[in-house]
Amino acid sequence: MAQKEEAAEAAAPASQNGDDLENLEDPEKLKELIDLPPFEIVTGVRLPVNFFKFQFRNVEYSSGRNKTFLCYVVEVQSKGGQAQATQGYLEDEHAGAHAEEAFFNTILPAFDPALKYNVTWYVSSSPCAACADRILKTLSKTKNLRLLILVSRLFMWEEPEVQAALKKLKEAGCKLRIMKPQDFEYIWQNFVEQEEGESKAFEPWEDIQENFLYYEEKLADILK
Repeated sequence: MAQKEEAAEAAAPASQNGDDLENLEDPEKLKELIDLPPFEIVTGVRLPVNFFKFQFRNVEYSSGRNKTFLCYVVEVQSKGGQAQATQGYLEDEHAGAHAEEAFFNTILPAFDPALKYNVTWYVSSSPCAACADRILKTLSKTKNLRLLILVSRLFMWEEPEVQAALKKLKEAGCKLRIMKPQDFEYIWQNFVEQEEGESKAFEPWEDIQENFLYYEEKLADILK
């Protein structure tokens, strides 16, 4: 049933904007490259409704969903028991780094060894092998970090490289879960823009529970 199709992203050409730099004499091709926005990581507190409904939907096929959206909650606790929490979201827009790596570059670039960090990610798709490797390196050198990753969809889950990467994350102490319908509702309430003065109820899509159960079974098979 559910399977993620992001071959275009996985097979990105070598140019930094993800485009083939051959035949630049073609004026239309050149104009297309010039019109691309500069590299950037988009950050914010709440993402637009249409972004959430499209990017986070746990669909069977995810054509066109070539970006990663990452909503995060960071709880920092001192030895005295005092805790502070921050939250927001990241979106990799024509970026050299994916959202997972950008989180450690921009949101938590450094860790105070005197503090404990409990981090929860709600991500539109599970990490690719390269991002999983970056997460592993961070976890290995940051013993005071606890990371829980909840994903809407599994990214290229049939690939042995991806399966091996997810297993290594589990072995390193990273908790991985597929988002339940309640998790999508949590994102809707806490990370999605609401109309001023009112809060609309989350409306689950038709196959939300079915796809959750499918991906949950696939992840369990990978991690066993």
